[in-house]
Amino acid sequence: MKKNHALINARKKKGYTQVQLAELLQCKKTTVSNWENGYARPTLNVAYQVATLLDSDINILFFSNEDKDVAKKADEKSNS
Repeated sequence: MKKNHALINARKKKGYTQVQLAELLQCKKTTVSNWENGYARPTLNVAYQVATLLDSDINILFFSNEDKDVAKKADEKSNS
């Protein structure tokens, strides 16, 4: 899995530690760590909360170009 540098950078830019962000989201620090290390992704509702707290775009934080390419190919296949 690839590290989520967008999430890491956005969190640090706002001055939050993983622990502080986890407390704001009412989750565990390990959960935030897993998102940042690419081991897991938050639910859509939580991803929206993260993006709001970090003043960032949900797509930038959680959807890589690789994900977008896969979704686009799947959409093209279903429209054929």
